[in-house]
Amino acid sequence: MARSLNEWLWQHEFWLPPGITWEDMQESEDIQYPQPHDLLLSIPFALILVIFRCAFERAIALPLCTKLGVRDKQKPKAQPNPILETFYSTCCKNPEQDELISLAKQCNQPVRKTERWFRHRRNTDRPSLSKKFCEACWRFTFYTISFLTGLAELYDKPWLWDHRECWTGYPQQPLQPSVFWYYLLELSFYWSLVFTLPFDVKRKDFKEQIVHHAATIFLISFSYCANYIRIGTLVMVIHDASDCFLEPTKIFNYMKWKKTCDSLFLIFSAVFLISRLVIFPYTVLYNTYYYSMEIFQPFYGYYFVNTLLTILQLLHVFWSCLIIRMVYKFILQGTIEKDMRSDTEESDKDEEGEKMREKQTNGITSFSNVTSNNCIQRNEAEPRSSRTHLINGHVKER
Repeated sequence: MARSLNEWLWQHEFWLPPGITWEDMQESEDIQYPQPHDLLLSIPFALILVIFRCAFERAIALPLCTKLGVRDKQKPKAQPNPILETFYSTCCKNPEQDELISLAKQCNQPVRKTERWFRHRRNTDRPSLSKKFCEACWRFTFYTISFLTGLAELYDKPWLWDHRECWTGYPQQPLQPSVFWYYLLELSFYWSLVFTLPFDVKRKDFKEQIVHHAATIFLISFSYCANYIRIGTLVMVIHDASDCFLEPTKIFNYMKWKKTCDSLFLIFSAVFLISRLVIFPYTVLYNTYYYSMEIFQPFYGYYFVNTLLTILQLLHVFWSCLIIRMVYKFILQGTIEKDMRSDTEESDKDEEGEKMREKQTNGITSFSNVTSNNCIQRNEAEPRSSRTHLINGHVKER
């Protein structure tokens, strides 16, 4: 069964253009071609990256976080409550209003107190500021190294400047050792992100991130097996360009350096929108859809790789809409609201909303008390003989 599945999966019609078979891709002493089994090296390398990341965050990022004055907020802890804890763990972390009323009756306490308990409990599970800082430092370090590695690898390659060179001699394009290690580095990193996904900071675009990681891993793996190496290197260096500015923007936001954060945000927005909405469609999508057809006829691999690239482009459009909305708010307000790209959880807004309501309530109560006290004091201080009242439209002295 496994052998039949393996033979079916590796049919050359799926991976190679018409007229090319796996026999045409045999290696020799002078020529090396991508071999699918090479991708298995990415798994142990991903585990090494996870270990290196833990060491980096503990030895470098965390001390740097403390030195730069990034402090974790003191979060109020939820009082022990078995009923609410059971509901929180098994049913829902953010109950609806009718569920809150039912739980409040079971606990014999006000609904507002039950709602506050769930908010405090959610805040306990939220990642700390130092964790966000360390994660951003690690990603900034990797994206910078990866982007510089990509530029150093591609600056003298003809396909970086003439995109039709991506298909010259395809698929019989020799694999250079430096390109192999660049591919392995990128694929190992995205596998490491998948391994650490349950422990990383979860944002509102969590589902889109999962789709992005999956599409990227499939795209890198398939492009390697089908020898789409040249187009794959362009995709990777284009993506790393904007990420180099995203992570330091987060870092300075956590440090509360607002002016530096705002400046980096504008740079990141410009680089992201240009690279993902202009350069990527022209350099990659147009290249794979049209230029490749000058060399070979469409086949299964052609449709598959273009489907994955289209999914990436749809994600680019989704994130571009979020960024454009943030830029619009920045132009109106003159500053970035909280964190970058949905890094602020909904519970923050709830906490602030309740604080505002409590302040307004306290203010009204305080004003009412002050007014009542003043009236009482005036009435008590006023002589009884001078008080008047109106009877039938006439003022009568007592």
